[in-house]
Amino acid sequence: MMERGLVRFLVLILAVSICGAASVFQPISDSHRSAAVDVFVPVDGSFKSLEEAYEALKTLEILGIDKKSGLSSATCENVVKVLASPSSTLKDAFYALSVNGILKCKSGQDVPKDIVSKLQAGVKDAKLLLDFYYSVRGLVLVKEQFSGTDLSLGDAEAIFRSIKALSQSDGRWRYSSNNPESSTFAAGLAFETLAGVISLAPSEIDQSLIQTLKTGIIKLFDRIQKYDDGTFYFDESEGPISTTASVIRGLTSFAASDSTGLNLPGDKIVGLAKFFLGVGIPGDAKDFFNQVDALACLEDNRFSVPLILSLPSTVISLTKKEPLKVKVSTVLGSKAPALSVKLAQALSSGSKGSSVINNQELKFDADSTTYFLDSFPKNFDVGKYTFVFEILLDESANEKVYITEAQTKVSIAATAAISIENAEIAVLDSDVGSVESQKKLDLTKDGAVSLSANHLQKLRLSFQLTTPLGHVFKPHQAFLKLKHESQVEHIFLVKTTGKKSELVLDFLGLVEKLYYLSGKYEIQLTIGDASMENSLLSNIGHIELDLPERPEKAAHPPLQPTDPYSRYGPKAEISHIFRVPEKLPAKQLSLVFLGLIVLPFIAFLIGLTRLGVNIKSFPSSVGAATSALLFHGGVGAVLLLYVLFWVKLDLFTTLKALSLLGVFLLFVGHRTLSHLAAASNKLKSA
Repeated sequence: MMERGLVRFLVLILAVSICGAASVFQPISDSHRSAAVDVFVPVDGSFKSLEEAYEALKTLEILGIDKKSGLSSATCENVVKVLASPSSTLKDAFYALSVNGILKCKSGQDVPKDIVSKLQAGVKDAKLLLDFYYSVRGLVLVKEQFSGTDLSLGDAEAIFRSIKALSQSDGRWRYSSNNPESSTFAAGLAFETLAGVISLAPSEIDQSLIQTLKTGIIKLFDRIQKYDDGTFYFDESEGPISTTASVIRGLTSFAASDSTGLNLPGDKIVGLAKFFLGVGIPGDAKDFFNQVDALACLEDNRFSVPLILSLPSTVISLTKKEPLKVKVSTVLGSKAPALSVKLAQALSSGSKGSSVINNQELKFDADSTTYFLDSFPKNFDVGKYTFVFEILLDESANEKVYITEAQTKVSIAATAAISIENAEIAVLDSDVGSVESQKKLDLTKDGAVSLSANHLQKLRLSFQLTTPLGHVFKPHQAFLKLKHESQVEHIFLVKTTGKKSELVLDFLGLVEKLYYLSGKYEIQLTIGDASMENSLLSNIGHIELDLPERPEKAAHPPLQPTDPYSRYGPKAEISHIFRVPEKLPAKQLSLVFLGLIVLPFIAFLIGLTRLGVNIKSFPSSVGAATSALLFHGGVGAVLLLYVLFWVKLDLFTTLKALSLLGVFLLFVGHRTLSHLAAASNKLKSA
């Protein structure tokens, strides 16, 4: 069972490696939504900061998850507190307004005047890019959330120039004029800030400034980096996810501002979308927010909305006659406009440049919004292919809104049940190669073949693998394993030459590799391939080998590792014979001896009564009488301790207990003797 699982695992690894050759990008799905609930977990109903609260709420809002009710009360209290406090920082005010835009903690005519004054003063006094960013974007949020508020920047063009002064010739921006270091992440913040200045300007900004900014954006794209799978990204010290998300947010805000027409390279916009989709599901909350927020910006922008082609499965079973299915959607999974999908080429990995499918248009199923190809050419056989898709928009007006890749390449594995024929195993004589014994095999089930050979003979295994079209099939994995009864294993690769897969083992040349171990060897054959639906692990049988004695200097077989879990298995039963109990005397005799032991004590008590015990000096007051009783009890306890020492206690335990009783007797005995001495002195004086 364990070996069969190993074979399935190897085949799975092959499938993953084949299908991962050309990445398949999937839009945001329910897996992202379920992960978001686990990533953005508030503590006691709130987040550590308003920044974290905004990122969580924004992400959940984009994904369509309603978690506002559980966060509103505690978070809104913090929002109202920040907006009402004149000492709040620009950053806190910005994130408070961002959260307020989602939760609607304050709305209508209730304008936070102190915060507005702080933001306006922040714009006026700002020297750092972040101060400009929080102030301007904060004023934009106030304008959006509170109606009837006039927040026009009278000196908008001067502010625009002040911010523009932080730009660099390569498209990057500085955080301050005193810091020579430039950053791509800062460029995204600058684009957002300038978009806010344009929206708050009472009149149109000088177009030469706008054009200069657009030129800087094009230069910034010259710094973009690319992976082999066609994904594009920006990278800085903040990390590729944060940096790329910052740029996309800035470009989206700038393109949305009035009087701007931003023309960006379409292949790079699609590449940026593929970058965020290729990230998968980030485990970090900040990266999760940046991924989803950037994709939301690409979903709704004024330059180009990328369309993503995805496949529910990159494996096609020819046995089940499965159709090829393709979906086209936006990055968040929204429905794409009317379009057609064409399979331009289907290139086989085994042939150079030849295509088995050319310019085949896929059918459209409106119910599932899926494009499919339900039949393949007769020459379409098992193997690995590279499918080249083209997307064509039906309406030319949509070409100004949406952007697609010119061609999308996807690795496809066509699978089927492979025919296994003419399987046989034989023992050959080494000198002439004549067949001494030969057995036909059915590799689809375990066999019970029994063979024998010596070191002068050979073992030959052969079989033929053919595809449904009758072509020779060369599996990625085919090996024979010989396992000695001492658990020593040997693995030999089976090669495919021509139409036959064959392995010949010459035992004369293998005696050293087999460690001269004669005896019974189990024979096991493994055949596996990602395109082979009936990959197998077959126990063929066994062979008795008669090998020469091992020379003194020959290598010994390696020690076989023990199963680490064997120590948790059942242990061997422990057999133990206890000592036979000694014979005891009769019960009556024991009782007689007990009576003889008690008699002296009874005689002692009787003697006390006959002699007359003098207890006249026993204290009559409560305190003294208590001390006297405790003293006599302590003496009795010491006597009892001696008895216990004789019966069961060891010396050290007895001495410990005796030391405690001694201290106790010393204390109460002193109290008792002091009382007796005082009483005696009174009698003498009287």
